[in-house]
Amino acid sequence: MFLICSYRRTLPRQPDSRPLQNLMPALLLHDLPFEIIPLEARMLLCSTPAGFPSPAADDIEEPIDLGTWLIEQPAASYVMRVDGTSMAGAGINDGDLIVVSRAKKPRPGHIVVALVHGDRTLKRLKRAGDRLWLIAEAEGYGETIVDENVEIWGVVVGLARRY
Repeated sequence: MFLICSYRRTLPRQPDSRPLQNLMPALLLHDLPFEIIPLEARMLLCSTPAGFPSPAADDIEEPIDLGTWLIEQPAASYVMRVDGTSMAGAGINDGDLIVVSRAKKPRPGHIVVALVHGDRTLKRLKRAGDRLWLIAEAEGYGETIVDENVEIWGVVVGLARRY
C-alpha cells in the first residue's frame, strides 16, 4: 500500500471541545494500492544554460529512479500532498508532494509533520529559550508550543512538484 495524505483546513479543538484560536490545516490519510515499479528518468549531470540552446546529447549519464532517490528509507517514509500555503516561505506550496520520514530524529530547524490535539499540521520546529515551537513559514498563521498535546510525527526529507 502507498499512503497518500492531503490537508484539509479545520479548526482544532481543545480537550474541552472549545475551538483553538488559530486555524491550522489537518492531514487526511488515504491508502492507495500500487505496485513498486522502478520509474527511471535520464539524468543530466551538468548545468543547463537559461540563455542560448546547447546540445546536451554528450552529457547523458546513468538513468535515475526518482522514487529511490527521494525516499531513502521506504519502510519508514510516507508521501503526503500539501493543501494550503502555511509553508510557502519554506518553498513548500499547495499541491506539492512531501516525503516524510519517521526514522529521522526531529531537530530544531527541521520541517515536521506534527499531531496537535490529534490533527496533523506541517510546520517548522524551532527552539525559543528552553521551549520548542511549531512555526508557519507564511503570514497569518499562529504558533504552537510543543507540549503534551503535540506529537512530532515525522520529518520532511523530500519534495516533489509538477509545473
